Amino acid sequence: MEVSSLRIFLSVAETGGISAAAEKLHYVQSNVTARIKKLEQELGAALFVRRSRGMSLTAAGRVLKDYAERILRLELQAADAVRGTIKDGGSVRLGSMETTMAIRLPAILKTLHGDMPGAEISVSTGRTEGLIRDVLEHRLDCAFVGGPVEHPELASEIAFEEELVLVTARQAVTPNVLLVFRSGCVYRARAEQWLREEGRLPYAIMEYGTLEGILGCVDAGLGCTLMPRAVVERSAFQVDVAVTPIPAHIARIQTLLIRRRDTPLSGAMHKLIELTEAHR
Repeated sequence: MEVSSLRIFLSVAETGGISAAAEKLHYVQSNVTARIKKLEQELGAALFVRRSRGMSLTAAGRVLKDYAERILRLELQAADAVRGTIKDGGSVRLGSMETTMAIRLPAILKTLHGDMPGAEISVSTGRTEGLIRDVLEHRLDCAFVGGPVEHPELASEIAFEEELVLVTARQAVTPNVLLVFRSGCVYRARAEQWLREEGRLPYAIMEYGTLEGILGCVDAGLGCTLMPRAVVERSAFQVDVAVTPIPAHIARIQTLLIRRRDTPLSGAMHKLIELTEAHR
């Protein structure tokens, strides 16, 4: 049973005839007649008594009229509620790589909250591979991930460009060990590519779940890593490490803001895109 059919049904009930309802709705009469017949077939009951001077409701029609009016009121209330939410900013389920969350998002989210205090923003961090999957499966509305990303169901925009650098301990000889996030991280993939190109084979992998853990263990001389320069230069991490440039084809990496193409943009998502462009 379609809401549009209920709207036609109510119009016929109010005007007392097919032609009057068609004129009111700007439909052709045959369309109105067909929709009423289809509705009667779906419900298995006659809704109108056809008379020479018009149509009147049957007992079944009177029952349906009460429900139809309530359904259409709920439709209007739902639309008003959604519009009000969008006006206040709506909600955004945002995903982000941990590095982007640490160095890029605080300023953006602060401005977003100031401009749209009524918006509901939730942020979860993860690795690019998992974030892409969460956006595709509707668990996230959008996410900051490492590029490139090519998928027919995803729209993406360049958010930032990072420079990856080799990070090692200052005072100790760094063993041939790579300290990285778990599989699915684009920085890890670049780091392994760099090690292969440099001929540093074989090498060992130590996996960590946090940015602080990786940098702290690099500082302790347990291994090396590739990390955006902006992350290493943040004094908040309080590590004393050495930074060495690496070849540009490895170092340059884009952070993308991705979302499903069929995801409606709330006011908060529009604002997030706008602020991301401003902070690029």
